[in-house]
Amino acid sequence: MPEEEVFRVRLPRAKEGEIFGIADQLLGASRIKVMCADGKSRLGRIPGKLKKRMWIREGDLVIVRPWEFQDEKCDIRHRYMRTESTYMSRRGMIPKSINIF
Repeated sequence: MPEEEVFRVRLPRAKEGEIFGIADQLLGASRIKVMCADGKSRLGRIPGKLKKRMWIREGDLVIVRPWEFQDEKCDIRHRYMRTESTYMSRRGMIPKSINIF
């Protein structure tokens, strides 16, 4: 009986429209340019709920949720630590288009 593999990291929830992204450029005022897994570059916004808790640097792997009414913008939902992103890269969980780890 094969056991189901357990992942200890948060993955993007496809039902909510979340995808992977890489933080490209910090723009200030809690805004970040993000290169998304679908090949688009979007303006990411860090919601106030996460602003103090989540410090994001260039090159960080993040989960973003594109806006329904403005596709060139998105909300940042989660940031991975360096160890989490290398773990996911080794397991092949990150799309090839944005895998820099």
